[in-house]
Amino acid sequence: MDALSMLLENVHLCETKYYSLKGSGNWSYSITRKDTILFYLVMSGSFCIDVGDNSRKAHTGDMIMIPNAYQHVCYALDYDGSNAKPLDDMLLKCEEHMIELNADNYNSAEKPDSSLILIQCQYDKEMIRPLLSVLPQILPDHEDQPESRFEILDVGIKLLSLESEHERMGKTAVINHWASIMMIECLRTHIESLPEATDCWLQAMKDPYLTKALAVMHNAPNQNWTIHKLAEVAGMSRSSFAQRFKDVVGMPPLTYLIDYRLRLAARYLRLQQNSISRISEMVGYASDSTFSQAFKRVHGISPKAYRQMHQKKITT
Repeated sequence: MDALSMLLENVHLCETKYYSLKGSGNWSYSITRKDTILFYLVMSGSFCIDVGDNSRKAHTGDMIMIPNAYQHVCYALDYDGSNAKPLDDMLLKCEEHMIELNADNYNSAEKPDSSLILIQCQYDKEMIRPLLSVLPQILPDHEDQPESRFEILDVGIKLLSLESEHERMGKTAVINHWASIMMIECLRTHIESLPEATDCWLQAMKDPYLTKALAVMHNAPNQNWTIHKLAEVAGMSRSSFAQRFKDVVGMPPLTYLIDYRLRLAARYLRLQQNSISRISEMVGYASDSTFSQAFKRVHGISPKAYRQMHQKKITT
């Protein structure tokens, strides 16, 4: 399995909601969301989106991802987006998955200028944190999109249409999985377009040597990995591998491994499905005490206290 697939193995989107947005006239709105990933599928027409200092135009067939739900403004093409109406409350109260984005001067006889699908997802913050920290505010971060994006968009629209028409078992799981597929498509397109000299650890996903080491660390974090063993997997000398990994990823290989192990351990503790001893084994620690010390050093509390804290959140 490739490194990106392994990186995303424990990244799960959940509580996915979707809305059909119809824009007419000089419409504009703003969204302020925290800890949410948003996607826009442009079914017809065009619109502009401003996120921080970044601005993009999107057209029919485009798919846009906002990785960390930065506050943003969307508005009709050839409009300045002024007087944007907050959409957050409307999204919370919307039960029909349909929102009309009508300008004040809207003529009801006119057809919508733009038709969008907005998809919002929750996620496991700890597992996806390193990934979100290096992504731009808008994906893709340029207006050219591959032709394959049209095919994926068509499949997504058909799937959402079918799921919205029928209340079938597994509906939520289907929509959550489709959101994950959209995220993967946006991420791999972004990684493939990264210039060779970019200062981003995602560049390691394209590195023919480092990607092998990353894949095995994510696939088997419980193994007793050493620099020597990882270098063998990568097909490099020990010193060359260690330096290359640090230069590209920004930290030594074993530091990266420990960080991943402890984030994974925190996820297992939140899931409440395994004993602390079992989790210690699953993430590669020889003893519970060694695991507890490492976990407390990063999270500030013991694994037991961490589990109890999240147990309370589940029951309240």
